[in-house]
Amino acid sequence: MVTLYINNEKVTVPEGTTILQAAKQVHINIPTLCHLEGLEDFGGCRLCVVELAGEPRLSPACIRTVSEGMKVFTHSKRALKARKAVMELLLANHAGQCPTCERSQNCELQTLAFELGVRETHFSTPENKIPLDISSTSIIRDPNKCIYCGRCVRMCNLVQSIGVINIMNRGIDITVGTILNKGLGNVECINCGQCIHVCPVGAIRETSSIDEVWSAIHDENKHVVVQAAPSIRAALGEELGLPDGSLVTGKMYAALRHLGFDAVFDTNFTADLTIMEESAELVRRITNGGVLPQITSCCPGWIKFAEHNYADLLSHISTCKSPQQMFGSLVKTYYAQQKQIAPGSILSVSVMPCTAKKFESQRPEMAASGFRDVDYVLTTRELARMIKETGIDFAGLPEESADTIMGQYTGAATIFGATGGVMEAALRTAYKMITGTDLENLDIRAVRGLQGIKEVSIEINGMKVNVAVAHGIANARTLLDEIRAGSSHYHFIEIMACPGGCVGGGGQPIGYDMALRGVRGSTLYNEDKALPVRRSHDNPEIKELYRDYLGEPLSHRSHELLHTTYTGRQD
Repeated sequence: MVTLYINNEKVTVPEGTTILQAAKQVHINIPTLCHLEGLEDFGGCRLCVVELAGEPRLSPACIRTVSEGMKVFTHSKRALKARKAVMELLLANHAGQCPTCERSQNCELQTLAFELGVRETHFSTPENKIPLDISSTSIIRDPNKCIYCGRCVRMCNLVQSIGVINIMNRGIDITVGTILNKGLGNVECINCGQCIHVCPVGAIRETSSIDEVWSAIHDENKHVVVQAAPSIRAALGEELGLPDGSLVTGKMYAALRHLGFDAVFDTNFTADLTIMEESAELVRRITNGGVLPQITSCCPGWIKFAEHNYADLLSHISTCKSPQQMFGSLVKTYYAQQKQIAPGSILSVSVMPCTAKKFESQRPEMAASGFRDVDYVLTTRELARMIKETGIDFAGLPEESADTIMGQYTGAATIFGATGGVMEAALRTAYKMITGTDLENLDIRAVRGLQGIKEVSIEINGMKVNVAVAHGIANARTLLDEIRAGSSHYHFIEIMACPGGCVGGGGQPIGYDMALRGVRGSTLYNEDKALPVRRSHDNPEIKELYRDYLGEPLSHRSHELLHTTYTGRQD
């Protein structure tokens, strides 16, 4: 332990603690922009400088570790003056546009400038505007707003292990960008959007589809159908003034109807359908000597990562489309037939926690019905903005239900939004398919939680089935390298690109807070526990779908509409 003095207050902390961490123990917040819990610090922004007794230079609190007897002054005259100067420089190089910025009222730079008392800058703003990077279907980068904090770089390189963006050049030529300035759409970016969560300003944002969706809603010739993903119900409320992790399923349906959608459905319906198809595929692989382990295919970020980096393992990935794409395919076939609506007049919108879903919806193979499965994807944040635009009192909305035919779901479907949820749901149904009886204990807690890699073995008819779950691409690499090396002992693996699973997707409310992601996951598990039906194979509407249209899991029609293939990417 080390004893030091912070603003003349005695503090004892473990050796290796930074000044920034030590100050928090005595309830002193030192401003910083480049620091973020969970990311390695590098002392880039210099807003956290403090004065140390006996030292001529100010020192960055985020990377300077404590020493015995150290005397720290966090808000001395010198420190405050230096912070204001740094803030003025940041503001001068930042293309503000605050009133119309995506991050207006949720911008760390704006908040800290106010807290530091910076009301104007004495430095001139560069006149040259750098072109936006709009090469990606999912993410837009605005270099003019970048403050070079390096958070996105560390997230992409260290947490996600993708490494497609880096800080380049020095001095006035410094920039953050992709190799050879190709743009995010032309490199191995997986569109996960975790860089958006850690950006303190509006330099990175999702590609918005709000205008296109409004246009469709107002088009009398279009029948506009919307689906909402499992994790939306556990996060949307945060954007609209409700406590973190509030379950807002019924209010969400009501708000979507108020916005003008002609039919309001739930992606949970096709999450149950995915389990039926994926479990049947797993059973077939196990019993017929198929390629094992089978890996889930619900996450488009993970799929694109595999196409770039593990093309030799694509045969391990389930052929099932994601629930979003299964829904889109069925809405222009099964639903159109049931309602006697011309498929060409149906416009399919999804609300997703994920920026990569925007990319997935545009994949050329996602048009099995003869029409694009999903026309537009909105993120949680985009839906919240649409609700605010129309003045809807979200908190005061009465609870409503989703429409029938494709709106009913089970507890197995709702836990899709949390890491481990797909695995747990699949095991509940695979057990029934193999044994003919239901799994007695539906709560498979070993695959729950925020540990990077989780594993469990389930005995089914005397056979030990080994499964694993990974969230965050760096963790996924560990399991994939084992498969490549021939040392994997698993039968089934779930991979989600985003830390925490879909509850932490790139389209969710801004912030890289793993504890909050855990809260959202708990909300979904609580809904699962409270629902009367908790197994996908017991969903009445799924039974009707198979009876009246698909026949059975892995039938010819289900293969045409619900399954796909992937190929390696060389770009």
